Amino acid sequence: MGLILLLLLVLLPQNVCKKSAINCTADDDPLPTPHEFYQPGDLIIGGIVSQVFNVHNSLNFTMQPAQMLFNEPMSVPKNYQHNLALAFAVKEINDNPSLLPNITLGFNILNSYYVPRMTYKATLSLLSTQWKFVPNFKCDTQNKLITIIGGLSADISVNTASIISIYKMPQLTYGIFSQEYGEKMLFPYLYQMVPNEASQFMGVVRLLQHFRWTWIGLAAMDNDDGDRFLETMIPLLTENNICFAFTLRFPKITYIQEAIDLLMEQTEAYNVHNRTTANVYSVSAEPTFVFILRIFLFLAPFVSLPPVHKVWILTCQWDFASFSFEKNWDIESFHGAISFTVHSNQPPGFQKFLQDISPTWAKGDGFMKNFWEQAFSCSLSNSTVLGDSNNICTGEEKLESIPMILFEMSMMGHSYNVYNAVHAVAHALHGIYISRSKHRRLKEGGNIQPWQIHHFLRSIMFNNSAGDNLSFHKNGEMKTGFDVTNWVTFNNGSFTRVQVGRLDPWAPVGKELTLCADRIVWHKSFNQGWPVSVCNENCYPGSSRKKIEGEKFCCYTCGPCPEGMISEQMDMDACIKCPQDQYSNKHQNQCLHKDISFLSFKEPLGIILSLMAISFSLITAMVLKIFLKHQDTPIVKANNQSLTYILLLSLLLCFLCSLLFIGQPVKVTCLLQQSTFAIVFSVALSSVLAKTITVVVAFIATKPGSRLRKWVGKRLANSIIISCTLIQVGLCSLWLSTYPPFQETDMHSLPEKIILKCNEGSVAMLYCVLGYMGFLASVSFMVAFLARKLPDTFNEAKFITFSMLVFCSVWVSFIPTYLSTKGKSMVAVEVFSILASSAGLLGCIFSPKCYIIVLRPQLNIREQIIRMKV
Repeated sequence: MGLILLLLLVLLPQNVCKKSAINCTADDDPLPTPHEFYQPGDLIIGGIVSQVFNVHNSLNFTMQPAQMLFNEPMSVPKNYQHNLALAFAVKEINDNPSLLPNITLGFNILNSYYVPRMTYKATLSLLSTQWKFVPNFKCDTQNKLITIIGGLSADISVNTASIISIYKMPQLTYGIFSQEYGEKMLFPYLYQMVPNEASQFMGVVRLLQHFRWTWIGLAAMDNDDGDRFLETMIPLLTENNICFAFTLRFPKITYIQEAIDLLMEQTEAYNVHNRTTANVYSVSAEPTFVFILRIFLFLAPFVSLPPVHKVWILTCQWDFASFSFEKNWDIESFHGAISFTVHSNQPPGFQKFLQDISPTWAKGDGFMKNFWEQAFSCSLSNSTVLGDSNNICTGEEKLESIPMILFEMSMMGHSYNVYNAVHAVAHALHGIYISRSKHRRLKEGGNIQPWQIHHFLRSIMFNNSAGDNLSFHKNGEMKTGFDVTNWVTFNNGSFTRVQVGRLDPWAPVGKELTLCADRIVWHKSFNQGWPVSVCNENCYPGSSRKKIEGEKFCCYTCGPCPEGMISEQMDMDACIKCPQDQYSNKHQNQCLHKDISFLSFKEPLGIILSLMAISFSLITAMVLKIFLKHQDTPIVKANNQSLTYILLLSLLLCFLCSLLFIGQPVKVTCLLQQSTFAIVFSVALSSVLAKTITVVVAFIATKPGSRLRKWVGKRLANSIIISCTLIQVGLCSLWLSTYPPFQETDMHSLPEKIILKCNEGSVAMLYCVLGYMGFLASVSFMVAFLARKLPDTFNEAKFITFSMLVFCSVWVSFIPTYLSTKGKSMVAVEVFSILASSAGLLGCIFSPKCYIIVLRPQLNIREQIIRMKV
């Protein structure tokens, strides 16, 4: 047994090295894929494309089989460019002596037919020997598959990846790939030539935010792709304060009659959707959905339904690809549409390559017959052709004559991805060639295994012939973005693409989308600037949104901002409060800086009060001078001459102390204002009280046996003044030592002003001080009132009574007026009260005496005073 094993081990290397000696006994593929494009080479790049699909009847055993709409495979002519892009890239590489020298690349392109079972069949065919169907077995060393490029949709890519991932073979998808399948752990050998579809969903949100479209419609197929689109978009929209008015779902249909039946069933919904204020539809533009949508728009006029004029926002699956029978359909509804298209550029030589294409340009192209016949509506053989079965193709037709709706001469986004994918694989292979060339020559493909390509593919970085820099992110996505394309249609059925922006998924958050909105051409139905798509009218600055019960949050009413609050932007959820040093303007859309307010010497009111204070001070000083000049006259000597001087001096200080209240408040003036006023006024009131009591005591003391005789004179008056004043001094001292007044900035009393004022510190102490002065005034008033009928020779009481009446009236009026005013008006009220009450004392007590002294000096003699009533 050991000898036999040793013999096998010796012979095994010889058998392995004799690859050409393997006998290929596998039978031909019993169900060959009719649409295949094969070009031999040392290394083969596989391709899974989606150009042709079959329309067939579904089995139904309860009625007669439905009549088929088409009797041959349907082709999407525009998708044939994907095949040509792959062939052009391979040709470009094989013609480049500096890239993969001594190695010829070949390719094998198979069709997926848009269904999973045919995708699996195509993938397994690529893993089999050419034209054999024995997966995992190759008897032809020339058919060495090293990578697969495909597919156009996420489902096709996943179906392919589920098989080839077993072989650790690189797969490069040229269409969008779903986030649901985006986990690298699920498909570690899959590379995406397009960023994850989640990035374009965020791009849609950024586009909606840019134009302030908050009320939109969502449309998708009623399948897994549509569910995935809505499950991703709806949370994104909600997070960004955008609502959807409705969701439109299309079931898969096979026949025109099914489309008509569905349209009739949805007539009411069609009208509702068309009348909605949502002027923007975000569409998951997978080919099946766009096909059904175009059927709907085509049939709508035949059932008396109005055209749909909306702004279509379409995902990157849409290239305006159409079937040949759709080439004359009206595309006006898509005028002004915006789509996120796969980024594309124009490799030099590609258009020349397309111009040389003919039905016989390459052997082994199984796609050509369907493409040529349906693109040019002619027949290359005796088959029935869509459009015109009697028209025979000459083979001299040129691709540039095909309408753009069916084929484009410029390289489209998905074709550009195929082109870049081929070059990425070639550069990875070249990297392997360079690394091995240091040790041994790599000839005719050597023994490269597909799994060896991954290391070089992940780290490649190169510039393609169009000048774009290409490299993969660590998650397997190509570092590229999307072009924001505006579709402009014309009456002759043609269109043009206008690039109006760029979506860069790798940019910082919030800066992914760059847009040149001025370049966008909108549908002609929107003739007043860019379209508006909101649930209701915008809330303009100065108002905020108010939620409507039972409606989505994008539907609201507008309410004006409360006083002191503003909204600077449209559609603000809530008004914002202005800073303390600012206030809202009349329209409540802007905060203005508050003016500093205090009773200034420079303003008219301050000037008037200052002039009044100075004037009364001068008058008081003049009265004092008159009394000093005529101090020896009887009228000056009467009723205690010293009290008269004290009263005049205190009144002079009363007028002057009012100036402490005018001007910008500072710490010193705040401390002195109320206390100085209170003490000086207390001296004045004490003097008046002393005068009154002196008159009463003097009258009583003249009676025989009166005990008050000893109090007649200056002793009583001085005692009254000193005691009454000391009480007020004590109150003020207590006030200043406990709760002293201080400078305060009042931001709230007046909405447009910052009030600089003196805070009393303690309102209770203020009212104690004022109350004490009121007590002195009341006592003086009562005593003077009781003494008014004393003999006229000595009586000054009636003038004091009247002066106290004026004094009390002023300060009783002061309290409610003071409390009802704000800002500098409060200060003005207090200053005016000080001046008015002081002037009342001055005028009532001293004006009669000055009249006699100055104007009637002949009366100012003792004998005359005794005879007259003073």
